[in-house]
Amino acid sequence: MNKLVMLLLAATLAAPACSKKPKPDESGLASAANADENIGDSDRGNAMGLQSINFGYDAYVLDGKAKEILKANSQILKDKTSIKIQVEGHCDQRGGIQYNVALGEKRANSVKKFLIELGVPADRVSVISFGKEKLLDQGTTEEAYARNRRANFVVTAR
Repeated sequence: MNKLVMLLLAATLAAPACSKKPKPDESGLASAANADENIGDSDRGNAMGLQSINFGYDAYVLDGKAKEILKANSQILKDKTSIKIQVEGHCDQRGGIQYNVALGEKRANSVKKFLIELGVPADRVSVISFGKEKLLDQGTTEEAYARNRRANFVVTAR
């Protein structure tokens, strides 16, 4: 009986040490995609005015509409110099995992490059690709696919 009490006591004391921590990404830092750490997210409309942009099928080149949105986003970032963001590249659910992760990364990097060209300091913009893992719309229509092909903005610091 004494051993059982000791075992229960040890388990009780050890439990708080097993608290859930954010899963680190490949860089070793906790992912800004973790909702508990985000200050704001453009997909949800609470990223200090920053707006998500969309891409054409199998594309990562910025079209005119995307560039206009990014110009407005860059102005917000230039006005609020302490903001840091993470650009998340996303794809629709078609295609393989590796292909979509690579395409999402190209999308995020094309956004970052354009923001830098517009005068946003590179050290305030990080990128990540989620490929087809974080869909906005689970549907299988062209409209649903189009909503999922995007780059969104996560505010990581104010």
